[in-house]
Amino acid sequence: MASEEGAYITLARVAKTQGRHGEVAADLFTDFPERFAERRKLVAWQERGGIRELELQEYWPHKGRVVLKFAGIDSIDEAEALIGAEIRIPASERTQLEEGAVYISDLTGCRVFAKSGERDAGEIGEVVDVDFSAGEAPLLVVRQGKKEHLVPFVERFVVKLDLASKRMEMQLPEGLLELDEPGK
Repeated sequence: MASEEGAYITLARVAKTQGRHGEVAADLFTDFPERFAERRKLVAWQERGGIRELELQEYWPHKGRVVLKFAGIDSIDEAEALIGAEIRIPASERTQLEEGAVYISDLTGCRVFAKSGERDAGEIGEVVDVDFSAGEAPLLVVRQGKKEHLVPFVERFVVKLDLASKRMEMQLPEGLLELDEPGK
């Protein structure tokens, strides 16, 4: 089994035990939780514990999380060992998206090149995170050195996106890049 962290996609992170028979409650990192019905072979990745193959027996939604029951994990003590584990699948098994849609995780590491109005801003940095807390459009957290920009990830700003090359070209409104600069 490949042990490279990047070869897998995180679907959920175990937050706590749930019940008395080895169930765990996990925070979801997927827009497709219904796919657990098709996925029986999963991987638990723990920073200190490495990789462990798991077989999913049951799952169900509960209070904004998903409850997972794995074969061979039948007690609270066994379930506690999974707290903090990321539940993953091989990247090759991800759900295919519709044309024009992208996985947010694929944006991380993209170098962003931009024009702001008529001015060529050149490379403004690398996407290090995506913030969903600011409103309707997610914000790309683009960092270059100590400078950080928050750039709305909206279709009308994206001129070209090449995920294989980890490169994004954007046409941004005049003054957008200056909003994040101190003293302005």
